[in-house]
Amino acid sequence: MPRFTIDLHDGAHFVRDTEGFDLPDADAAREKLVRIMSKIAQGFAAVPERQDYLAVVRDEHRKVVFRARLSLDIETFDVG
Repeated sequence: MPRFTIDLHDGAHFVRDTEGFDLPDADAAREKLVRIMSKIAQGFAAVPERQDYLAVVRDEHRKVVFRARLSLDIETFDVG
């Protein structure tokens, strides 16, 4: 079964996936990526007004298979 890694970067911190995931194919790696990015998005309520994440999925040869960006940009307006 192929092994895929998912590296994460939030603009300040980089986390290299050194273990990876044994997944049947690239479609399964994409589904795993979507689940991880969804969990990150759920935590956006506790972050400042601007937050960006970049995830890179690589195959066992370190070739980039997918890249995903997730951003939250909250603009505050004076309503009074």
